[in-house]
Amino acid sequence: MTGNLFFFAPSEQTATAARRTAVRLVERVTAGDAEAFGELYRAYAPMVHGIVLARVNRDDVDDLVQDVFLSAYRKLSSLRDPAAVGAWLAMIARNCAAEYYRRKRPTEELPEDLCDRETPRTEAREILNAIRSLPDAYRETLVLRLVEGMTGPEIAERTGLKPESVRVNLHRGMKLLREKLGL
Repeated sequence: MTGNLFFFAPSEQTATAARRTAVRLVERVTAGDAEAFGELYRAYAPMVHGIVLARVNRDDVDDLVQDVFLSAYRKLSSLRDPAAVGAWLAMIARNCAAEYYRRKRPTEELPEDLCDRETPRTEAREILNAIRSLPDAYRETLVLRLVEGMTGPEIAERTGLKPESVRVNLHRGMKLLREKLGL
């Protein structure tokens, strides 16, 4: 799994083509093309899902992803640089997750001894909780890579981070995750 975890070979042509595609999509959406918004959703939903999942309980993630795209749809005309749509959506996702906690009512967790610790679902929940305990930069990039299956260049392109920053965040985040999991 870690063999291609840090694969970074985005060509300048690929990055330029991705920016042009993003700009065209934003222009089409602001011109009223509903199909273009669907394309924008399909292109950026995994990134938004990963960012929200890194911060919020799994049960609430899908609703918040929809909230992010609804907010983006309403405010897309205010986007100054259409090429930065990925970074803009990432910011909306982060803000939406923060707002979720501001308005959320307190709940009570079930005792740990009620869970069967042998099930894969419980193990996945433990790993996700370990990831969530990491600093934001590591948490976000790890979820985008490990859960959403995005490559390093995709994470950089869609979040607006530099490829070098993504690479460092993945490397350091994996190291901290291994320590937390006792691996």
